Amino acid sequence: MQNALFYGVGTALVTPFKGNRVDYDALEALIDWQLEEGADALVVLGTTGEPSTVTDAERPAVIECAVARAGRKVPVIVGTGSNDTRTAIRLSVEAQTLGADGLLVVTPYYNKASQAGLAAHFTAIADRVELPVIMYNVPGRTGVNLMPETVAALARHPNLCAVKEASGDLRQMVDLAAACGEGVAVYCGNDDQVVPAMALGARGVISVAANVVPRQMHDMATAWLQGDARKALELQLGLLPLIRLLFCEVSPIPVKAALRRMGLIEEVLRLPLTPLSADKAELLAREMKRLGLI
Repeated sequence: MQNALFYGVGTALVTPFKGNRVDYDALEALIDWQLEEGADALVVLGTTGEPSTVTDAERPAVIECAVARAGRKVPVIVGTGSNDTRTAIRLSVEAQTLGADGLLVVTPYYNKASQAGLAAHFTAIADRVELPVIMYNVPGRTGVNLMPETVAALARHPNLCAVKEASGDLRQMVDLAAACGEGVAVYCGNDDQVVPAMALGARGVISVAANVVPRQMHDMATAWLQGDARKALELQLGLLPLIRLLFCEVSPIPVKAALRRMGLIEEVLRLPLTPLSADKAELLAREMKRLGLI
């Protein structure tokens, strides 16, 4: 299928901070490690990258860092969503200018647009860029659900080639597969549903857990793509306890705690996010030890 930006696992990278600034040394090291561990794509400034608290001055530097470090070895996909269509267009054009390979555009949050409004929003953005756009549906965060029939209609636009489906509703994934067929590259947006989503035609996953276990997530998706359903299922089930702990508080709070335990970043978040509570941090560390991650 030609409209897939990648097959397998796109890691939704955290944005490392050190004090009040972005830690670019840590970001480069994370990207190097992701490439060594088999990541099939890198997503920067998506939800996991705390884009709401990355400044307008920091954004281009983060994008430039990721594009340069990835060195065209894998696609770099940049989150450019906003609940203001004009802002989303500006961020999308900026990412294209800075060398992004694709865009991840979330549905407008808080405004709670109608399906017609969502269609107009995505179309306005896609009309202004030449890059492939992944529409991002995550109603638990945005308060609005991008319906399968809307995705199917939007897919007539040459740049609206893919969707990250993170509703967590497998019935919606079924309806998406039925409505879109091969016309849209679907990416799972929930780490605990990768195998079911790929059974319904998803080309892979845009993953939070891949920050911590990139090789295992890559192997899971690759096993399915290569027809080894048993291995894919074994990996999915084996990672479930870790995946659930990585979402025991709002992401990326737990994943940053995990990466700090692994010595890869400092556990710095920007308000209103705060560090993982001590009891949950202990449960996470225990599971990481069980898996040999620390």
